[in-house]
Amino acid sequence: MNRRHIAAAALALLALSGCSSGDDKAEPAASPGDGAQQAVHDYVTALNQRDATGLIRIGGVKDESWSRSEAEEILADKGGRGWKISRLEIGHDMGPDVGSAQFAVKDKAGRSMNDTITVTRDKGVWHLTIFTGQPVEPGKSPAEIGEPSAS
Repeated sequence: MNRRHIAAAALALLALSGCSSGDDKAEPAASPGDGAQQAVHDYVTALNQRDATGLIRIGGVKDESWSRSEAEEILADKGGRGWKISRLEIGHDMGPDVGSAQFAVKDKAGRSMNDTITVTRDKGVWHLTIFTGQPVEPGKSPAEIGEPSAS
C-alpha cells in the first residue's frame, strides 16, 4: 500500500471516530424536566383517548402481544375519563436520566387521582415506567428478591 492510501485510510478512521462518541446518553436539555413533563402530558392524553399504541410508545416498550394486553388493562382501569393535570412535579434525585413524576389529575366528574411514576431518558427520549409484565429475554434470569443470606 502506498503512503497516499495509508493517509486516506487514517483520515477516514479519524473522521468516523469523530462522528460517534459511542455513548448512548443524549446531551442534557436546558431543563431536564421539560421532556419528562411532556411524557406525563402524553401519558394523560393517551389515557383520555384510550390509545394503547400511545401508551406503548410512552412506556418505551416493544409493541407486542404482552404490551398490547397490558396497555388495554391500563386503559380499562384509567382510560377515557377526561383527566386534566392539576399538579405535576418532576424530581431528578436519581440523576439526569432517571427521576420521578408526581402528579395529580381530576376527571370530568371531579374525581381525583394522585400518582408517582418513574421517568427515564433513553437516547434522548423520555419514557414512563408504566409496564410491569415485560417478559424476560431468553437466556436471562429475572431479578430475584428474597431474604438476604448470611455470609
